[in-house]
Amino acid sequence: MLLECGPSVLAGMKRAKLDTLVIDSVLVSHLHGDHFGGISYLFMEYTFAAPRTHPLILAGPPGLEERAVGVHKALYSEKIFRKLTFDVEYVEIRPGDSLTLADNKIEAFEVPHSAEPFSLGYHVATPDGQSMLFSGDSAWTEAFVEKSRDVDLFLCECCTLEPATPVHINYRELLQQRARLGCKKLLLTHLGADMREASELEFDLAEDGMTVELA
Repeated sequence: MLLECGPSVLAGMKRAKLDTLVIDSVLVSHLHGDHFGGISYLFMEYTFAAPRTHPLILAGPPGLEERAVGVHKALYSEKIFRKLTFDVEYVEIRPGDSLTLADNKIEAFEVPHSAEPFSLGYHVATPDGQSMLFSGDSAWTEAFVEKSRDVDLFLCECCTLEPATPVHINYRELLQQRARLGCKKLLLTHLGADMREASELEFDLAEDGMTVELA
């Protein structure tokens, strides 16, 4: 299961020498381009570079199919789009929905962010009993306190060191809230320049190619 599909995902997978065909499903939190804009490049990868025959599931908020198809047609053409040799199944997710993707149990909840129709966070439970909470793009919400309880990993956005925008979490907030979070490990992502360049931070930062093993 691929969580989010920004424009750089395919290039990142190739740098890490990952087999792109292992992806069975893509789970998208909201319809901003840095979170779904790489789907078109997956379509091209599976059409030409690594021909795909098995279905691809794309799951996310209502409107994902229209946006993904529209971007693909705009970037290439309807003629190329029709050359897809595999089925694409779109799954619409709304706050409160539960579903299974690639054997992972997903629970969706709404988070505060400037996205239409809404932005989703996800609680993910693996078949082997591990669990992860994903904030998506979000301002701080009390939902993280409840939903992080006993999860192995909280993959949490942290856009800036200090408050800079009302629709993203900042590092100072996380320092204040850390004791209330019940996750075993907190890993920060969606990092702005000041976060990437900061030193002596108390939390680990996500990096391209990073592997995290859950207990």
